[in-house]
Amino acid sequence: MTDSILSKAATMEIPINSNGDSRTAEDDGLEQDLQQVMVSGPNLNETSIVSGGYGGAAEGIIPTSSIKGPAIRFNPEYFDRRCGSAPKPDIRSKSRGITPSHSATSRIANQPGHYPAPSMHHSNSNPSMMSEEATRGVAVEKFDSVKKWSINTYKCTKQMFSERFGRGTKTVDLELEAQIDVLRETKMKYEHILRLARELTNHFYNMVQTQQALGDTFADLSQKSPELQDEFGYNAETQRLLCKNGETLLGAINFFVSSINTLVNKTMEDTLLTIKMYENARLEFDAYRTDLEELSVGPRDAAAMVRIEIAQQQYQIHKDKYERLHSDVSIKLKFLEENKVKVMHKQLLLFHNAVSAYFAGNQQQLEQTLRQFNVKLKPPGSDKPSWLEEQ
Repeated sequence: MTDSILSKAATMEIPINSNGDSRTAEDDGLEQDLQQVMVSGPNLNETSIVSGGYGGAAEGIIPTSSIKGPAIRFNPEYFDRRCGSAPKPDIRSKSRGITPSHSATSRIANQPGHYPAPSMHHSNSNPSMMSEEATRGVAVEKFDSVKKWSINTYKCTKQMFSERFGRGTKTVDLELEAQIDVLRETKMKYEHILRLARELTNHFYNMVQTQQALGDTFADLSQKSPELQDEFGYNAETQRLLCKNGETLLGAINFFVSSINTLVNKTMEDTLLTIKMYENARLEFDAYRTDLEELSVGPRDAAAMVRIEIAQQQYQIHKDKYERLHSDVSIKLKFLEENKVKVMHKQLLLFHNAVSAYFAGNQQQLEQTLRQFNVKLKPPGSDKPSWLEEQ
């Protein structure tokens, strides 16, 4: 009987009701009603219908490639009128225009969902949109920064060439400029003193090491030459005393070099750095001042008035910066001069007293000089030179 039904499926349309049973008189009326709601839609040649098997619980797949005629679209009003409170069809069957059977509906309902909800797309797009806006904001900020830097560099370069070729005016504080020139010259001279003092330290350290080696050699020969034991002994003792006093003088010279190095390479250098900032601010101030003067003598239309107002604001900003750095340079030059006098007075007095006491052979005076200036010597027996001696 099953074979006869399947043989008919190849030559005729086999409608299937919701229970998967064979067609009845009621199905004939249903087919006539379906003919009234047919509309153009996708072809059903490639679809398949899953339903319960004929006369039992076994299920099978009935191909529909032989179904001819126009496709149909699902009409929910007609379905509700015919089926009453029957469950609504699955969305996937609805898109194909086919009403699934009870068994197919139950299998579809039990399958896990593999389709993401539409809201997930929006939730994923919001962070990406925020990240894109943040990146765009950073790019705009960098562009504005480069634009401002380019305009400022152009104006300052133009002002610098105008001053060098004598076509531009320059803001000059004669008294302050004279003090800056004196500071630069003083720094060069102090750097020369520092270089010579380091050379003296290296040479004197080598001499002390030579005296120590010579004293050890005299002492050794004093033990091995009985006939010259006293003579070698006297010389060994003298060299050891000179070596000890030389180490004391070397400590004083190292302290002198360290203090001069701090004064030149830290205190003076810090003041010169502020002076460099002041000179850059002066150049920017003159550049924007010149720009404002050129705009002021030009036409006075609406666009020109806007540019003049912007130039006036920039001029005021750079004027305040120039005046602030001008004040900082004046204060630092004053404090630097006071500090220089105080430091050099102490260091020159130390250097003079230590050298005089060493060459006079006055060991007590030499040690007293170091205690007076709080100079700490290297540990006894330390032959390694200090980091200043290794420069």
